[in-house]
Amino acid sequence: MVKDLYRIVTEDEWRAAQSTGVFEGSEHDRRDGFIHFSTASQAAETAAKHYAGKSGLLLLRVDAAVLTAPLKWEASRGGQLFPHLYGTLPVGSVRRVEKLPLGPDGLFLFPNLEP
Repeated sequence: MVKDLYRIVTEDEWRAAQSTGVFEGSEHDRRDGFIHFSTASQAAETAAKHYAGKSGLLLLRVDAAVLTAPLKWEASRGGQLFPHLYGTLPVGSVRRVEKLPLGPDGLFLFPNLEP
């Protein structure tokens, strides 16, 4: 079982979540009816596909074990199973928040995603 899940958010989205205690998802999440997450091995591809060239992003490391809303693993990109949270994300379930800067080549510079 995967312990940590990853979510990319804007600084504004994270500030709003901190003020209310929960992240309710981006516009894209709300449209799909769940909050999109990635595993450590999926996070870089997710960033490149959905956030290319964007700055002011943060990477949330979420403890999957403490989530209370239903978490479902569903097929998406290339048939890979991705974690989808059917509910809100409590700020308290976020173990770490790190900046996700762009490198000189335009690719995101990811922190070490090992536990």
